[in-house]
Amino acid sequence: MSGAGHHRNAELQARVNRLLDLAESRGVITRGQVDARIEAFGDRVTARNGADMVVRAWNSPEYRERLLADAGAAAAELGHAGGGYSSDIRLHAVANTPTVHHVVVCTLCSCYPLAWLGPPPAWYKSEAYRSRVVRDPRGVLREFGLVLPNSTEVRVWDASAEARYLVVPQRPPGAEELSEDAQRDLVTRDCLIGVAVPRLPAEVSR
Repeated sequence: MSGAGHHRNAELQARVNRLLDLAESRGVITRGQVDARIEAFGDRVTARNGADMVVRAWNSPEYRERLLADAGAAAAELGHAGGGYSSDIRLHAVANTPTVHHVVVCTLCSCYPLAWLGPPPAWYKSEAYRSRVVRDPRGVLREFGLVLPNSTEVRVWDASAEARYLVVPQRPPGAEELSEDAQRDLVTRDCLIGVAVPRLPAEVSR
């Protein structure tokens, strides 16, 4: 970390500590309660939430239809509501098909569906990803190890303060024989962003 970055982090930490001291002195909340809430938030906000939605869509055409029509409401059906997001923020689900592949970015900053994908990876927030995936999506996907047929259209979705996107990947052939728990393990955070696709363990080991 650069000296300037370290200095900014130290200033931010000092400010947080002052606010915590003030809140504790006024009986608003204790540091222990803050720590407990952060831990609970971390346990609740993971990519498993998005994977739950994808696997339900794989196995229920009716749920898939609801997910694509109103992803926020479909998420709430499974207990994965927005968790503190403004009601102005809308979650959109975009489904991959044999001829169309979706990938998500935020070109302005790093808007991201935290409640359904967990914490964003560092590369998602990087200027390199944000600028290049719009200009050369196939090239960026190749760097992630995802090579798509030339016949596949790649659509890039730009997240914003009002809209978040979740990619619904295709279920890999053979996965229908697996339990829903096993199917869920195939759906990674990167699949939900669109820089990867679900693969059976045998495919991964090749």
